[in-house]
Amino acid sequence: MTERADGWKSQMYEGRQAIVTGGTRGIGEAAVRRLAAAGMSVVMVGRSDATLRQAADRIRAAVPDAELRLESADLSLIREVRALADRLADSTSPSVVINNAAVTADIGSRTDEGIQLTLATNHLAPYVLMRTLAASVEAPARFVVVGASPTVLKSYPVDLDDLHAQNARALGRFSSFRPFAAYARTKNMNTMFVYSLARRMADSGITVNGAHPGIIAQTGLSRDARGLGKMLDTMVNLNPLRKTPDQGADNPVWVATDPSLDGVNGRFFVDRKQVTTPDHTLSVERCEALWERSAELVGMEP
Repeated sequence: MTERADGWKSQMYEGRQAIVTGGTRGIGEAAVRRLAAAGMSVVMVGRSDATLRQAADRIRAAVPDAELRLESADLSLIREVRALADRLADSTSPSVVINNAAVTADIGSRTDEGIQLTLATNHLAPYVLMRTLAASVEAPARFVVVGASPTVLKSYPVDLDDLHAQNARALGRFSSFRPFAAYARTKNMNTMFVYSLARRMADSGITVNGAHPGIIAQTGLSRDARGLGKMLDTMVNLNPLRKTPDQGADNPVWVATDPSLDGVNGRFFVDRKQVTTPDHTLSVERCEALWERSAELVGMEP
């Protein structure tokens, strides 16, 4: 097997298939490139055909033999996520599924389905996609949800009575910061979803884990930020400890592929180390309440 500059051995996972959402930029694109370099056939999920083609061209420039399948879907729309999930359930049998797609949107932004945009994209999309795939894929398989810093998220518990973030004042004093608070809540939802789905997949051969990529610059998450939010985004980009998207992809891809994690289920990892997430994400009662309310929002049985 040949060794690539980034340390991955080509054909290490030849014949295996992966699915990566948000695969057209940043961490997602870097994860696709790493998995393709390792020999996996990768389904890239992005919002538009144009951005998918552009990202695929960049990946093939780095990995000429990359085997890529491009799937477009607007992950803020439940109907499109459901259609994507059904297509993938019928046509793939992935060993790896990485949910990376995320946005930071104004709390007043709603989809045409009436769902707050950040909630729809960051939480409900992986809820529908991974639940659907979990019922169809053959074990063994690893599902990984890209989350955020457990330390930061400790201060942003999910309000189970306000998933749409309608109570703006509860998100903070400054209106320009509220989209980030709403984003933080959805990343806590991701963690709670990991634990709920992992409990349901116990002993199935399918594992579900969360992974924090680190502080990443230039992800595009905050491109519409303003005021205090814009200042925070600038501070992140100037932070000397920030990581590149490729460095950020390391932890999620490691969780998805490393042999030492065979059978490890319902855990959260930072810098390749298992960590404990805030108590409000660990409550089984809270996790189950979120599961049931999410099912109601997307029209699935709980």
